[in-house]
Amino acid sequence: MKKLISGIKPTGQLTLGNYIGAIKQFVKLQNEYESFIFVADLHAITTPQNKKQLQKLIKELVALYLACGLDSSKNTIYLQSENPYHAHLSWVLNCHTYLGELNRMTQFKDKAAKLKKEGIPAGLYTYPVLMASDILLYDADVVPVGDDQKQHVEITRRLAERFNNKYGSTFKIPDVIITSTGARIKDLQDPTKKMDKSSVSDKGVILMLDPIESIKQKIRRAVTDNDSIIKFDEKNKPGISNLINIYANLKDISIKETEEEFKKANYGDFKEAVANLVTEVLKPIQDKYHQIINSNIIDDILNQGIEKALPLAKAKCEYVSKKIGLGRP
Repeated sequence: MKKLISGIKPTGQLTLGNYIGAIKQFVKLQNEYESFIFVADLHAITTPQNKKQLQKLIKELVALYLACGLDSSKNTIYLQSENPYHAHLSWVLNCHTYLGELNRMTQFKDKAAKLKKEGIPAGLYTYPVLMASDILLYDADVVPVGDDQKQHVEITRRLAERFNNKYGSTFKIPDVIITSTGARIKDLQDPTKKMDKSSVSDKGVILMLDPIESIKQKIRRAVTDNDSIIKFDEKNKPGISNLINIYANLKDISIKETEEEFKKANYGDFKEAVANLVTEVLKPIQDKYHQIINSNIIDDILNQGIEKALPLAKAKCEYVSKKIGLGRP
């Protein structure tokens, strides 16, 4: 069975966009791939984090993974920081990465601009190399990412090819699965921007653990337009298009089918239908989350995951080290 690897940073509570674009996809793909799903806590500290809040978010993230339907018998679920070989391989790959490649990373430019006054950590600059090590460490065949992460997988492929050309076949070149629908879930108050778990205002963001009535109110108050036609047109009708996208993804139907279903409805009726569907999906997830969060299941699954991931990563790093001459002769 082919391998899949992916991770989510514990830098904020998960949103409906995270569910549609990532977790929902993982649940579908877990029957097709041997999946390695990790909490990317090393990536989280590339920007300033509060210690207690980070610990809380790590635990919540694992609980939500499980509550959403990730099966620990089909997925290797673990914490990135509990496996030192991610950092080991990252250093090796850093020594094979060119400054020009890192200078071209658009996400670094965006995040660095926000941190300019506080100082820009070197870890933020080399973030793509750590991501490359996350992927190459396990010989992943596929990496599901949103459009905003595609550039990171491209540099991963380039580093793997460069290393293989210099030292002989060592790394598998991963393919990309673009989860573009999730990347298109927008803020309910500013549908020109992505629904972001780190957003300053929560009025346009549906958090997976939001109270049910709060979720409904946010959708009812979602920005739309003065038209009354429920039609997908991201340029001229971004608000209603965002709601159509949410509905279609959660119901697993096409945009056209959604338009047809609501061709005689008004915006109020459509918003109510979207609100009911979102809460219908999230309510059982929330119920299961509350059962998991205070149990021993999280530690048991993380222990099981790292026990499987660690020897695989160790073997790969030892192999890489021999290739380049590290260690005792």
